[in-house]
Amino acid sequence: MHDDRRLTEERLDRFTREFLNGAVYSHSAQVTVTAWAAPGEPVPFAEAVAQEYAAITPGTPWGAPWSTLWLHVTGAPPSEWSDVDGALELRVELGFTGGPGFNAEGLVYRADGTVVKGISPFNAYVPLAPGEPVDLYIEAAANPDLGGDFVSPTHLGDRETAGDGPLYRLGTIDLAVRDRTVWELQQDVWTLNGLMHELPFDLPRRHEVLRALERMLDVVDPHDVAGTAAAGRAVLAPALASPAYGSAHRITAVGHAHIDSAWLWPVRETARKCARTFANVVDLMDRDPSFRFACSSAQQFAWVRDRYPELFGRIKDKVAAGQFIPVGGMWVEADTNMPGGEAMARQFVMGKRFFLHEFGIDTPEAWLPDSFGYSAAMPQIVAAAGSQYFLTQKLSWNQTNRMPHSTFLWEGIDGTALFTHFPPVDKYNSDLSGADLARAQKNYREQGAGTRSLVPFGWGDGGGGPTREMLAAASRTASLEGSPTVEIASPAEFFDAAAAELPHPPRWVGELYLEFHRGTYTSQANTKQGNRRSEHLLREAELWAATAAVRTGFAYPLEEFEEVWHLVLLQQFHDILPGSSIAWVHKDAERNYAAVARRLERIIAAALEALAGSDYRTQRVADAGERRLVFNAAPHARDGVPALGAAVIEAPESAQPTPEGSGFRLDNGVVSALIDARGLLVSLVDAATGREAMAAPGNLLQLHRDVPNHWEAWDIDSFYRRDVTDLVDAVAVTIDGEAVVVRRAFGDSTIMQRISLRAGSPALDIENDIDWHERQKLLKLAFPFDVHADRSAAETQFGHVFRPTHANTSWDAAKFEICAHRWVHVGEPDYGVAVANDSTYGHDITRRPSDAEGATPGTVVRLSLLRAPRYPDPETDQGRHRLAVSVRPGATIGDAVEEGYRRNLAPRSVPGSAAVTPLIAVDHPGVIVEAVKLAEDGSGDVVVRLYESRGTRASASVRAEFEHRSVVRTDLLERPVAEPEPADETRITLRPFQLVTLRFHR
Repeated sequence: MHDDRRLTEERLDRFTREFLNGAVYSHSAQVTVTAWAAPGEPVPFAEAVAQEYAAITPGTPWGAPWSTLWLHVTGAPPSEWSDVDGALELRVELGFTGGPGFNAEGLVYRADGTVVKGISPFNAYVPLAPGEPVDLYIEAAANPDLGGDFVSPTHLGDRETAGDGPLYRLGTIDLAVRDRTVWELQQDVWTLNGLMHELPFDLPRRHEVLRALERMLDVVDPHDVAGTAAAGRAVLAPALASPAYGSAHRITAVGHAHIDSAWLWPVRETARKCARTFANVVDLMDRDPSFRFACSSAQQFAWVRDRYPELFGRIKDKVAAGQFIPVGGMWVEADTNMPGGEAMARQFVMGKRFFLHEFGIDTPEAWLPDSFGYSAAMPQIVAAAGSQYFLTQKLSWNQTNRMPHSTFLWEGIDGTALFTHFPPVDKYNSDLSGADLARAQKNYREQGAGTRSLVPFGWGDGGGGPTREMLAAASRTASLEGSPTVEIASPAEFFDAAAAELPHPPRWVGELYLEFHRGTYTSQANTKQGNRRSEHLLREAELWAATAAVRTGFAYPLEEFEEVWHLVLLQQFHDILPGSSIAWVHKDAERNYAAVARRLERIIAAALEALAGSDYRTQRVADAGERRLVFNAAPHARDGVPALGAAVIEAPESAQPTPEGSGFRLDNGVVSALIDARGLLVSLVDAATGREAMAAPGNLLQLHRDVPNHWEAWDIDSFYRRDVTDLVDAVAVTIDGEAVVVRRAFGDSTIMQRISLRAGSPALDIENDIDWHERQKLLKLAFPFDVHADRSAAETQFGHVFRPTHANTSWDAAKFEICAHRWVHVGEPDYGVAVANDSTYGHDITRRPSDAEGATPGTVVRLSLLRAPRYPDPETDQGRHRLAVSVRPGATIGDAVEEGYRRNLAPRSVPGSAAVTPLIAVDHPGVIVEAVKLAEDGSGDVVVRLYESRGTRASASVRAEFEHRSVVRTDLLERPVAEPEPADETRITLRPFQLVTLRFHR
């Protein structure tokens, strides 16, 4: 029996490969193909078709990396085809070298410039009208295949190093007739064969399917497939008609095409990938009204709207028909670990506003299948945007632990919970194969309580999205014995049904930490620094522009803010901000951040000029003794300046270093620090407690070998800790003005540190100027504190998260590298230390045991400063970096919050003599004003975003220092969630980490 089964399976495999697949097209005919190679960047259709085209033949090499070849295809079907029964198509072989998404791709246009569909390896045909002449243009993109092994360096990711040799050889382009009956037989066989291989050997259904396939092989003549295909289908019909078990798992299949907004291609290519895929999707919808396709990222819709208006019009029609479904409500599928709170909120503000404006749709779900872990603040942010569902897939990549739920309530830091689905199919680009459907059923974790899961299907990243073959698979498995049932529907329909059948779902509390890709907190430091700086410049620009608008009538630049936010949000995409894209992408990002800074600095300068009432040049606080008007954009008063306002003060001085022993001491009466002859921090004491903060020398730079097993830019593997070099030898330790300067050299790199202590400051500042030229190394900065802490606190959006400093469980051990925003804190009940940064996200915080010599135990805080992976950008992080850190002893969580803002928001000093009263005053230090701006609708209303920052309940008075009619609580989109209150002073009570948006009607 076993040999008989094996022989049948081998026979079926050869029949399919050598006879059936080749018989799908019954007739073929030549066409005329001419070509024009665009000399540089892509050009519009109108420009391309005006060029002179030359003949090109199959086998011709084409396509320097990132270039574009335009093909003009003309011809007509032979007259004798008029009686042929089948579908007339143009077959296009661009010379594909692999699978979809990492290959040559094309977009087909009619001669009038309208888009037909995309071309990719598994979707390389164009449907044609019978009897009509062919006159089509194909915009073929020579995108390099950079998938590879994800560790080997490549020069192809940068235009400057990619070279100009052709990547592809043109294949055959011809007319052909697709035999519908043979094609349907092909789909029957594929579905049943896939099902059979997933069924247990002892299950009668497996043998029933095998025998049906065997009988089909007896009936269909391999030398006359077309003539006998109908008979073969008849033999298989009973096996396909047998209905699913009543207990079968129920799958909602959602058309999908995850398109990374940049990754192994630049942003400019993503817009073309979107057009190709969306054109395919619309074409499929024209042919199958039951087809549903979900698409996230307002940015991608905006690209198509602006560059392919005719296609966008067709998409809008399909959205109105309920077929093309915007999901997610975000500007892009962002990373959620590193964006700041306000930026994360704006992802939804900008995304949802776009969907509402263009389509009249308010998306009910957040859709992030591929981001690298999910912040514990996300449930509150999603809910505050007016959504109630969340979908992710990436956690199936976990290295250590398996998520215990498929469908569950995800509770965030403030107690808000989202109904969340984690598709057990373990992928977001299924082809609806028997293997995928069986995996979804097998992995579903709520068996017995729930019955359904969602399967996103379609080729992503420019692969063309869902195919007609996938739709055929869905129809055949709608109710098929041995298989889960498959229904094509929308995500909202799935979530509504899943929520109805799981009224009491299990609950997961805290972050959804991805046990993988931990290096993304550190790779591409310039991109991360640009993001952090842009977020704070936006805070300043909106605050001062709003203040100037209310106080002086300043013209608030609403449209420009929207443009800048769109650019900053785009670059928070989950392969840009994490540093996992090719060099081209990160060079673009750095240029964009520089442009953002220029635009925002101009707005800030103009707003401060209006507020100060004189012309001036924006600068840092002036020299000692000079009185200046100082603007403080931070949410805390400092140095005599109110929060969110300006005052005339004298510039503060810094403490002067003094020699002590072989080192130097910095002491400002608040904090005393001792730097030894090696440049290490051997003592740090705050005057308030008198307690020594250091358990061992800190400010210790440590160099690790960093060669992960896979995914170089993405991963830090735990074994990196086994190879470490302490950089304790200093070239020189000297005094330069107000700073102790430490110079070190190692490998091909140098580091200069400036260690200083401002007058009255409770924190020691360390400026790191690094000229980095290492390869596959990780640079850490360590501080061993004399603090017994079993957990650390790390800032996240609108609050902080606690994580263990031990590895008691596999879940604890997996968090050996963690993400923090502006600060981390470790402490005992009555004493703690905060470490703040200006652009560093990666950290590790561990317990320090005593050793045989009786060294002081404690807690070690380490910041991951720089990495040097070779893939996908072989020059990652090479060059000059300036990274700032501050250490605050005797700090509470509230102090850590304040220090984080201080480290990232320098005061601005300008000529002026009159104080500027803040628009908003809050009387509780734990209630933080995150944003002050004017309303998105252009009404001139003032919008204020606040949150509770310390993890305690807080009652605060929010006073508006300007005339207004009323105040109302709103969601993130500034829509009312309560009745307006006519009051000058608003009393609010917040639960721990609660986020509140107030709109003051003027």
